[in-house]
Amino acid sequence: MVGLLWFVCFFNYADRQAIFSVFPLLKTRMNLSDIQLGIVGAAFMWVYAGFAPLAGLIGDRFKRKTLIIGGLIFWSLITIATALSTDYVHLVIFRALEGFGEAFYFPASMSLLSDYHGRETRSRAMAIHQSSVYAGTIAGGAVAGLMGQHYGWNSSFYLFGSLGTVLGLVLLILLREPKRGESEAAPETMPSAEGVVPAKAETNLSEVLASTWAAIKELFRTPMVRILMSVFVGANFVAVIFLSWMPSFLYRKFNMSLAMAGLSGTAYQQIASVLGVISGGILADRLARRHRGGRMMAQSIGLILGVPFIFLTGSTLSVPVLIISLTGFGYFKGFYDANIWASLYDVVRPE
Repeated sequence: MVGLLWFVCFFNYADRQAIFSVFPLLKTRMNLSDIQLGIVGAAFMWVYAGFAPLAGLIGDRFKRKTLIIGGLIFWSLITIATALSTDYVHLVIFRALEGFGEAFYFPASMSLLSDYHGRETRSRAMAIHQSSVYAGTIAGGAVAGLMGQHYGWNSSFYLFGSLGTVLGLVLLILLREPKRGESEAAPETMPSAEGVVPAKAETNLSEVLASTWAAIKELFRTPMVRILMSVFVGANFVAVIFLSWMPSFLYRKFNMSLAMAGLSGTAYQQIASVLGVISGGILADRLARRHRGGRMMAQSIGLILGVPFIFLTGSTLSVPVLIISLTGFGYFKGFYDANIWASLYDVVRPE
């Protein structure tokens, strides 16, 4: 299951990253300013953030397999549609729609994985899955830059969108829905055989709304939930800037070609993140056996040790030092990322 979802997440990130490597081409072809390019990138994130809570509520009540595959096929088709854009408005609309489609993936997939992996193996399983984020980011950045340089800015969107659609059709056969709470729920809270509706299901709209509101209040009454969410906001504030602007930064400051900027802006950081995420997952599972907050300890290590490399990346004029900086930041970012979901699951009831 980790392997199947790895490929879905690969396209999730390849599709969203590809556009950043062709920013210089879009800037020239459509006569866009940096502010307009920033809005193109932000349109995805605003919609993604806005619909993520709704996607989570839906994921608690419907088959997660359906949401994962439906989301994959939807955002893959939108990726193809993005290639047909002829002006700025089209780009903003299609990026926003892609954010809508991708918002359904992580709530459903992480819930599904947690039903296969309990506390003993959860960090490692989710860390392996998380490595697809970096592989997809590298592929999206490098392939889009290379193909954009030789075949036009939109060529990689046709490629990724088509492959993602095919994968969705294959997963209709291969992906299996587990029982909800399978890895750790008590017998009285175990789900029906289909793994879709809890034993004590709400029977009408008022009960659904009441239970939803009660769950939300319970989440935000938990101090560690609020802390983990706040830290995640801060970590992503940095990460999204890196992902969005690093290819353009290298293209302008170091005079790299479009293909080299797309590759360098993702490869060093993301390959290091693969090593970091596996290390962080193994360490976190071991710490979690000894300390209740073991996964958070691993995240803290990653955040604190990654900070110096961020400053070094922005200040250096040397390409070798730049590579070291991107690699260091990527490694410790992976350390943090390994436990984004697993840490939260340690302080939230399975229901």
